[in-house]
Order: sequence, then structure tokens, then C-alpha cells
Amino acid sequence: MGHDERDHALLSASSAHRWLKCTKSARLEEQFPDTTSEAAKEGTLAHELAELKVRNYFNPGDVSKRKLTFAIKKFKEDPLWDDEMLIHTDTYIDYIRDVSIKLPATPFVEVEKRVDFSDYVPEGFGTADCIMIQGNTLFVIDFKYGKGVPVSAEENPQMMLYALGAYEACKILYPIERIRLGIVQPRLPDGISEWECTLEELLQFGAYAKERATLAFAGEGEFAPGEKTCKFCRAKKQCRARSDHNVKMAFNLGELPPLITKEEAGQRLLAMRDVVAYQKDLQEWALSECLAGNEVPGWKAVEGRRSRDWTDMDAAFEKLTKSGVVAEEILWEKKPLTMAQVEKTIGKKDFADAVGEFVTQKPGKPTLVEASDKRHAITNKVTAQEAFKEEN
Repeated sequence: MGHDERDHALLSASSAHRWLKCTKSARLEEQFPDTTSEAAKEGTLAHELAELKVRNYFNPGDVSKRKLTFAIKKFKEDPLWDDEMLIHTDTYIDYIRDVSIKLPATPFVEVEKRVDFSDYVPEGFGTADCIMIQGNTLFVIDFKYGKGVPVSAEENPQMMLYALGAYEACKILYPIERIRLGIVQPRLPDGISEWECTLEELLQFGAYAKERATLAFAGEGEFAPGEKTCKFCRAKKQCRARSDHNVKMAFNLGELPPLITKEEAGQRLLAMRDVVAYQKDLQEWALSECLAGNEVPGWKAVEGRRSRDWTDMDAAFEKLTKSGVVAEEILWEKKPLTMAQVEKTIGKKDFADAVGEFVTQKPGKPTLVEASDKRHAITNKVTAQEAFKEEN
């Protein structure tokens, strides 16, 4: 079965971060089609390549080097193919190889394993990218090709549900005591995240998931709108709970004092994270309604700013130059590639080896982020140590 042909459960592991908190969202989403973005299709292609590389490493009799080479040739015919996929999937297989060779004995390995966690979640199943078992430790490893949102392995509900399914399948054969989760997201600078827990902690999560999943499957419980829960929800543009939540955040903040404190500013910034995103989603939905011929009181769809384009640029330029209106060299602008484009063209390693000495890191423009961000905090305030250095 291809990666894009997998079945999707109502309470999927990948959406667990949502239905565990917002239990009513699962049934609400059923009213909306499940569409696939170009980024998701690109991720599917990268996953298929990654799967074959892992199978080739652990079971070359099943996927030989020749078979892998042939598959890559076919992958390259896909319009979404990018040669960087070879590098990024190498990062994934390198991580799996490093984990396996550090173990005291050869692990039991399953690749693209369908796991059943229906003992905890009604009709619950999914596909784990890689499962390894050695001694009393169960490893669940996931390959994520996205580069927009970093995904942490710490208490990751998708990974923990996969771990529950894997544990239920192997608990008779293996004395599992510890669970190790690993996420490889190679397109990000710090793209590897790991987390470990005991079997007892995993089963405690399983009990919690079972309670929440029972509510979600029945369409009961509560809505819990927020930036993370709403981000990929199919109902987010029309969800009344999200609408009411954001209107309250934007307009009903209570009696405003003359001046707000730093503590209040921090709290309100956190509370209003989803307001801008919600406004954009609401505008997109209202526009689609207007274009479909439905009235949205107070709003209408109009034609945006027009743009011009050549019907035949080469012919136009030839006429301009032959008629003497303008010299040919004036019609073309010669620009160097950006540093990122040069690096992508020749590869990161060759780039660093060849011209790394000519590259300098400029400090980025200060930006406000949440306290959980991994980057170090900066300030304009001069410390005593810095002042001492300046004086000397």
C-alpha cells in the first residue's frame, strides 16, 4: 500500500493533539472534506524513499541496492521530486543506523508497521515509520519531512499511541519496560528530538487517552479552541467555539486599566495568538461563499489588482531591440544567486569546504517569541561583565 493510500481513522494518531483536548472537534470535522496539500504530497514522496532506504539497510534481500536505485529513478519522474530528498532521507537512515548499532544486540525491526491501538481509542490504528525492540526497550521512530513547524518527541501523543499499539502487539514476546521515542525532521536545523518514558507512564497516558477518546468518538465533551488545536482542524473556519473564543480575546478583555503591566501584556499576547490566524481563515471562507453566489452581509467579492504579463517575451524584446527603442543589455538584469541558492546548488558540505571562510553570520533582527523557544534570550541592557570588558 502506498503512503498516500493509507486509511485514516476518525480518531487518528496524527490528530490526537487536537481531539485529546478538543473532544468535540473529531465529529465536527466529519462535515468537511479531507484535502491534501502540495507539501503533504511532497512529504509522501519523501516517506516512500525513506522507507525503501530503511528496508535496504535492514533487509537488503527484500529491497536490494538495484531495486532501490530503480525506485529512485522512478521517484525522479515525479514533478514534486527534489534532489535534497536524497540528503534528508540519508539523515533519517543515519539516525536509525546510529540507534541500532549502539544496542548490545541486533534489534527486532519493523518498517512502516500498521499498529492497532483500538484497546485505547475506538477503531484506533495507524502506521509507524520504524519500530525497534531490543531487550526491554521499545523504540518508535518517526520521519517528518515538514519544515514549517518543529515537532517535539516529548509526550508526543501521536508517537505514544503508536507505542501503545506496538506494545500491545509484542508484550507477550518481549519484557518491555522502557519506551524511547525519536522524531527525525531533517529539514530543520535542530531536527532530531528524543524522549524516553517508562512502561507505567505510557500506560497512564493510555488510560487518559481512552477516557478522552470515548468522549471524542461519541461527539461529546467540550470544545477547546486555541492556536495549536485549531491549526490543522478542517472545521476551523466555521467553528463557532473558535469564533466566540477569538472575539472574546479581541474585544472582551474586561475593564481596561489606564496602563497594563508586563505580566498582563505577556498573558494577553499568549491568549490572542490565534486571533490573526482566525481572521485570515474567516476571510478565506467568506470569500469562498461570496464566489459561490452566497451573500455574506457587509462583504462582497471583487476583482483584485490586475497584473500584466507577456504573451511572448522573446518576441517583444526582439522587436524593442530591432526597432532601436532600447539596447538589449538594458532589458536584462544580471543578479548573483543568493547564498542559500548557491548552497542548494552545490550542496552544504561542498559549500562549506569551498567558501565557508567567506561566510559570516550577521545578528538577526530582535523578535518576540514565547518563553518555551529554544533560542537564548537577548537584551539591550549592558551587564556588569560587558561593561567591564568595554572599560578595558
